[in-house]
Amino acid sequence: MNSKILLSKSVEIAIKKNQPIVALESTIISHGMPYPQNLQTALEIEQVVRENGAIPATIAVIEGELKVGLSEDEIKHIAQSTGVIKVSRRDLPHAISQKMTGATTVASTMILAEMAGIKIFATGGIGGVHRGSDETMDISADLIELSKTNVAVICAGVKSILDIPKTLEFLETFGVPVITVGSDEFPAFYTQKSGIQTPQRLNIPEDIARLLHAKWDYGLQGGVLITNPIEEKFSMDKKLIDKAINEALLQAKTEGTKGKNITPFLLKKITEITGGDSLVSNIALVKNNARLASKIAIELAKN
Repeated sequence: MNSKILLSKSVEIAIKKNQPIVALESTIISHGMPYPQNLQTALEIEQVVRENGAIPATIAVIEGELKVGLSEDEIKHIAQSTGVIKVSRRDLPHAISQKMTGATTVASTMILAEMAGIKIFATGGIGGVHRGSDETMDISADLIELSKTNVAVICAGVKSILDIPKTLEFLETFGVPVITVGSDEFPAFYTQKSGIQTPQRLNIPEDIARLLHAKWDYGLQGGVLITNPIEEKFSMDKKLIDKAINEALLQAKTEGTKGKNITPFLLKKITEITGGDSLVSNIALVKNNARLASKIAIELAKN
């Protein structure tokens, strides 16, 4: 474990005892949802992990310190503060050296989780290849991180605001295994189906844990993307959500929003357009991913 990482007491004990741990990102708190839903959701997700037999480890940069396992007060600070920056791999040196407080993206959460020796990470959806990337070259750092960091990411697919086929092609090029749980079709975040066949399907946590051991025990570096379709009762109507996404994309283009601000902008606009329905689905799918991640972490810790 990297000595620069500061662990909460519960995470430190869990690591020493080889107990199952699930890493959780913090941008979902600072940039993914409005207050107070973000705070309530963050605390509820941690509770879901505990109820399913694992130890939650929410990750962030607090005044320049790399923290794995936040206190409730630290989570509240990230949820309420307007000065929390979004920290990906490229931003870590700046945040550390300037003693800033930052919420970690999928990429930086993977980095800090691996530094702490945590292999399982639950989130909502990962970043990917953005629509119109032929012109903008906007490709999330999450994909590169998956190609080289030994952490399994459990999510509901790539965010449906993105170009799913190009994202899957990118992951294939960089050798990242992509698994969908219980379905032959790759999920599209707000909906169970995308119309795109998944590269690989596995049905139970035990099989997923065996795949992770097979990858890492044989020295095959890099992460694994495990996609977990949103539960049917929370899955949105595909036509409705596609319409909302297209409206949000048009607004972003009109207002000139791009770069790392584009995803939080689009998620906020989609929530507004759907009258809050997309936020309900977003919260539900993160909890669903936390449940699955806990089960996989338990199986992985057995060997």
